[in-house]
Amino acid sequence: MRYDPIDPQLFVSNRQRLYTLLKPKSMVVLNANDVLPTNADGSMVFKQNTDLFHLTGVDQEETILVLFPDHPDEKFREVLFLRETSDLIAVWEGEKLTKIQAQTRTGIERVHWLGQFETIFRQMVFEADHIYLNQNEHTRNDSQTQTREARFVNHFKEKYPLHRLERLAPLMHQVRALKQPQEVALLQRAVDITKDGFVRVLKMVKPGVAEYEIEAEFVHEFLRQRSKGFAYTPIIASGKNACVLHYIENNKICQDGDVLLLDVAAEYANYNADLTRSIPVNGRFTTRQRAVYDAVLRVMKAATAMLVVGNVWDEYHKEVGKIMESELLGLGLISTQDISNQDPDWPAYKKYFMHGTSHFLGLDVHDVGNKYRRFEAGMVFTCEPGIYIREEGLGIRLEDDILITESGNVNLMAHIPVEAEEIEDIMNSR
Repeated sequence: MRYDPIDPQLFVSNRQRLYTLLKPKSMVVLNANDVLPTNADGSMVFKQNTDLFHLTGVDQEETILVLFPDHPDEKFREVLFLRETSDLIAVWEGEKLTKIQAQTRTGIERVHWLGQFETIFRQMVFEADHIYLNQNEHTRNDSQTQTREARFVNHFKEKYPLHRLERLAPLMHQVRALKQPQEVALLQRAVDITKDGFVRVLKMVKPGVAEYEIEAEFVHEFLRQRSKGFAYTPIIASGKNACVLHYIENNKICQDGDVLLLDVAAEYANYNADLTRSIPVNGRFTTRQRAVYDAVLRVMKAATAMLVVGNVWDEYHKEVGKIMESELLGLGLISTQDISNQDPDWPAYKKYFMHGTSHFLGLDVHDVGNKYRRFEAGMVFTCEPGIYIREEGLGIRLEDDILITESGNVNLMAHIPVEAEEIEDIMNSR
């Protein structure tokens, strides 16, 4: 692994929090993600199943975790199965975890090679009344690829058809939504790396630079600081490209007079930052650009103030919509008539601000959580309003990462420049 070792007590604590939600005599099974193929003998970079990582800290393929906290035999209460390494694997792929290393990393005493799984599993499964299996229940998931988890569900149903199956995902969503202090520290590290990349870019952007050159500056800084790279595919969108919400080509030349939208962030230890800033390519906002920028910034500050204990998703977004509506009126982009004639399901402000303001953040960029659950201390959200004026070729979005606490909230990105004057000063100080 590239990142510093994580205290295994985090993963011990995460498992204990999960146990409080299980029914009596329950077994939990989680599988690592697959190594996905490309073409010929190629494969994509491995990305661990985030639920498995959350409970173990294991960042390795072909891993299975079996939890059975009520099992009468202590040696079957937490069991980890790993791919057995060999001299051949060590030569071609590098060293894999030893049993001792896995015990140290996870806090799990019972570690076995994967070849022993079926034998040991049979000794455990018939004591269980409830079997919790996992699948991706994120509301935005529409993948057609069958996962290792899905294959295991099919395998289990065929081999043990009389067992009662339970859904693990809702429980993991509940546990993962509340970040532990160590997790917040890892998120903060990803944010700090992101900040350094952004400041570096502020000092090199100028008319004539290519969007992909800016992308290269970010990734250089991220990798230099022990990140694996981007938390998500970066959006580096100049001029009218900023009005395409998921613009990822990053192949245009930045022109004098354009605003450049940067939706770019680093990961660290599988935890993800999520930053957006909009900067003037030539180092100075025009009067119109500044007016739109300040409007977005006011919305972001007002929305951030509402990310507090007790608020709830739909009410929060409704209030943000009202604030955005007022700002768009002030900019002359919508009229009172537009508002009086609007469709309640698609308000007038949606023409220029068509996406949500916030999402959960953590091991997944669009992290798991329940939108109907009232905000609690330990939740981390993005706050990312934007105004996109296609007819003017101007798109501005600003985004910070916000930790909710019992006494309010903490902006994990408070040290990253966002005020227009500060951005202009840095860009013109080189």
